[in-house]
Amino acid sequence: MADDTQLLDFPPSGVSDDWTVPQDWDAYTAQDHATWDTLFARQSRLLPGRASDAWFRGLDVLRLSKPGIPDYRELNDRLGALTGWQVVAVPGLVPDEVFFDHMANRRFVAGNFIRRPDQLDYLEEPDVFHDVFGHVPMLADPVFADYLAAYGRGGQRAMQMGALRNLGRLYWYTVEFGLVQEKEGLRIYGSGIVSSFSESRFALDDPSPHRIGFDLGRVMRTDYRIDDFQQNYFVIPSFDELLRVTVETDFAPLYAELAGRADIPVAAIVAGDEVITRGTQAYAREKAG
Repeated sequence: MADDTQLLDFPPSGVSDDWTVPQDWDAYTAQDHATWDTLFARQSRLLPGRASDAWFRGLDVLRLSKPGIPDYRELNDRLGALTGWQVVAVPGLVPDEVFFDHMANRRFVAGNFIRRPDQLDYLEEPDVFHDVFGHVPMLADPVFADYLAAYGRGGQRAMQMGALRNLGRLYWYTVEFGLVQEKEGLRIYGSGIVSSFSESRFALDDPSPHRIGFDLGRVMRTDYRIDDFQQNYFVIPSFDELLRVTVETDFAPLYAELAGRADIPVAAIVAGDEVITRGTQAYAREKAG
């Protein structure tokens, strides 16, 4: 989701009314493609045994291992045939109402730029690698594709109810930083982890963070960090269960309930949590001082 403090109220010059732009694939330089290939190779070596089965299936069926930055035209032919989703290029962050409209209509907004070679490990604004390598493989999974479309529709309603802060936490702790329990163990599906060399190790291997069973209300009360590793990761039992909870919950009374309750701080464990791994919080203490 977008941070409105960084956005214009209307599309800048050269941008369509829906904030989309051509990907302009032919304009990518050899260095741009080399940066993608470097990032792809590094993550591809790291993610076996870490990323979810659904993410790997998407990577394979969408043929994202082809060298160079994917051409959205080719990518959309394959993705649309699988789940009806399309990837649309945008110049950067977009307003919330634009974001939700695209998502509700199975259009995933993705950056059309790629980070510089000296930014391999961290980029504040999501680029084509984060968006396509991290997010798009999951859009090839029919259940997760339905979840994201439902989330988009829910975002449109949340805007009317003044509840975007709560709903944004659901996106953060699932789509961006979610873990799933598979028969082989915990696996990554959140794009913010999958596309990060350091956090894809930290999220599963480091003893510092808590790993907590997913609970919708709990997640929507929980603060998060945008500038560092997460100290709480929430674990869904399956994508089917994530979709079921999303579509069967009446969010209006849930928002009303949450409005009267205090936020849960980053790294906290509270009564009722299903603690899968209780973290040492050593990383957080070290960073604090």
